[in-house]
Amino acid sequence: MSPSRNKKDTSVTPPPGTAALSAFSLAPRLAQFAAVARHEHVTRAAGELGIPQSSLSRALARLEEDLGVALFARHGRTLSLTPAGRTFLASAERALTALEQGAEAVRSDADPATGKVAFGFLHTLGWETVPELLRAFRADHPRVRFALVQNYGDAMLERLRAGELDLCLTSPIPEAPDLVARRLDEQRLRLVVPDDHRLAARKRVRLAEAAEESFVTLEPGYGMRRILDTLCAEAGFTPRIAFEGEEAETIRGLVAAGLGVALLPPPVFPRPGVRELTVTAPRAVREIGLAWPAGRPDTPPVAAFKKFLLSRRGQLLRTQSASGPDSAPAHPAGPRPQEAP
Repeated sequence: MSPSRNKKDTSVTPPPGTAALSAFSLAPRLAQFAAVARHEHVTRAAGELGIPQSSLSRALARLEEDLGVALFARHGRTLSLTPAGRTFLASAERALTALEQGAEAVRSDADPATGKVAFGFLHTLGWETVPELLRAFRADHPRVRFALVQNYGDAMLERLRAGELDLCLTSPIPEAPDLVARRLDEQRLRLVVPDDHRLAARKRVRLAEAAEESFVTLEPGYGMRRILDTLCAEAGFTPRIAFEGEEAETIRGLVAAGLGVALLPPPVFPRPGVRELTVTAPRAVREIGLAWPAGRPDTPPVAAFKKFLLSRRGQLLRTQSASGPDSAPAHPAGPRPQEAP
């Protein structure tokens, strides 16, 4: 016996009335069944649904055949639910209500005036940058709603891919075929040292001068961790990691406690106990970009917010000036200059 013949012979055809029903086959008939149950009359239900009575009668007969039970007792031209019919009606009404609520939620989220944007951003942008962006956007779109997510870069990109986010501000800027990313700004990074550190009296420093220091940094997977590793490699050393954390201001606190040095973006508010030094070599900046899934259509509110964010290129971080002029974007939109020797 050939393998193909054997496969054919072993297939099983369920007997009539016991075939497994899928949501695909049931869904179109739930509203028809519920309408007949409300009216207890096929003709009136067919009129409400806008379909021929004969089509509705056939659909009901097929539904009962597929379920293997009688849903209605016939009394001339009128019908009444059987006990099985009442049980099935309760489930059908719950399913139809859930579908209606889902449809309304999607319509509501896509509404140009009152829709929703799922927006992710880095923790370090949450103190000032993102609130300022939302304030400016809502001046022209006052009723658009936001679901805000703060996370590190890799986690946000995965949520983009999973459809849980529409847009995210992240760093470094991803290069992936399933994502679209646009550079918006860049931010100069600082070497943060305790205020009694041997370098604390300096304003500028080469990163290589910290080669023998213990570093306090973010955990692997964070964009700033990758940037630290890359810049230290360019400076000719591998950083010795003393502590790893999840939040920049906690890292600053550890530096203030004398537990190491750190490479960080500027703080929103000056932190007592530390000094923030400009790194002259290598060029220590992080690029901030906007990312979204490739090929996914935007709802009107997402499209409007995306357009707004792209219009802020070179101005995204302009509010971050609390710690002095060096905290402004290093070279916001123009070409990168060569590093001075």
